[in-house]
Amino acid sequence: EGIMALDSMVTSITDRNALLKRFQSVRQLSLDLAGLLSPEDCQIQSMPDASPTKWHLAHTSWFYETFILVPHLKGYTRLNEEFNYLYNSYYNGIGEQFSRPKRGLVTRPPLSAVIEYRQYIDKYMAELLADEAHPHADEIAYLAEMGTHHEQQHQELILSDIKHAFSLGGENVIYKARKPEAANKAEQLTWFDVAEGLYEIGHDSANSGFAFDNEGPRHKIWLDGFQLASRLVTNGEYLRFIEDGGYSNPDLWLSEGWYFLAKKQRQHPGYWQKRADGWYQYTLSGWLPLNMEESVCHVTFYEAQAYAMWAGGRLPTEQEWEVAAQLAGTIDDSSYGRFHPQVAQKSVQGASPLLQMIGDVWQWTLSSYAPYPGFETLKGVVGEYNGKFMCNQYVLRGGSCITAPEHVRLTYRNFFPSHIDWQFTGIRLAKNNG
Repeated sequence: EGIMALDSMVTSITDRNALLKRFQSVRQLSLDLAGLLSPEDCQIQSMPDASPTKWHLAHTSWFYETFILVPHLKGYTRLNEEFNYLYNSYYNGIGEQFSRPKRGLVTRPPLSAVIEYRQYIDKYMAELLADEAHPHADEIAYLAEMGTHHEQQHQELILSDIKHAFSLGGENVIYKARKPEAANKAEQLTWFDVAEGLYEIGHDSANSGFAFDNEGPRHKIWLDGFQLASRLVTNGEYLRFIEDGGYSNPDLWLSEGWYFLAKKQRQHPGYWQKRADGWYQYTLSGWLPLNMEESVCHVTFYEAQAYAMWAGGRLPTEQEWEVAAQLAGTIDDSSYGRFHPQVAQKSVQGASPLLQMIGDVWQWTLSSYAPYPGFETLKGVVGEYNGKFMCNQYVLRGGSCITAPEHVRLTYRNFFPSHIDWQFTGIRLAKNNG
């Protein structure tokens, strides 16, 4: 029997060649991202919330092994039984896990052994995906597709985690050099109106296309009329908030956020630094002068909420964000590969009245991460993937410049605690009609 019963979640994937090519493409991209790093870079863990690149490369392989190969490939044996302990992230139904804050201490097996592990997994996955007559072929196909999206999540983490580590490593530590860019100016902010009414949000399982379980079921919601900002908040706009005393005005901050500021002695977003000649920001291309026209990035939920109050608006709910995106005909304008937020420009982003909805920075919403009406976790251990985290988290929408373009969609629900800033998180304003 399979590890889980997918029931209506299964979508029959008939093009096995396409699935195999996607699997191989995603697997190769992980190696390409790691290929810009040294073995020493791949070992580092700069904080408990981050993981070494080596761990990400191994854990994504463990996922395929544990949820697909072990239960479905007859005669399969694990390459190394210890890996089931070292590279299990949080699946309590599988067994005990190695301490997350200490992943950087696992110097053995070396990176070369992890690469061999990946090759081992890839060989047997290709064999299994080619078996169209397998009695659980649909389940395997769905899990393989889930595995590729899971790996794309970890590709994003490879970049965000190494950025944090490199930011602590000195002035000239870079991941990827940036090409010279034109000094563009952000489009003027306007407001997109959404009338009150009954709308539908969430993934429709009857239609083709992958989605995680927390994106459904599709359901109706009532929204009062509101307005959504046409673009994201820029660095220059956020700097005016700082210069106006935003970080010293308790009226703007949630109580927990005010405590956070005091505890962290925080006076600006993550990766910002004030020098004698002005503000700088750490990027995956090293320390660069702060571009006032680019989207502000690496802000906590507390900072996003405080800025919105100072600006006379608020953050949108995730329901408002998704409905507005549907009505505006949002297009994907990802800056993936640039690995840095961009400047909002209609000439680049097409005719949609809402710019930067997809692929620039993750956008904080007012919505707590909770199940949709009728949500059911997937059966079996893989059900631990999303459902058990529906507590003390806020939803973010839209993907970022380090999110693979084919990975994000309008229904995608990311989630993080309110204090995190190491992800590529930013701000879009909303306000009530009238």
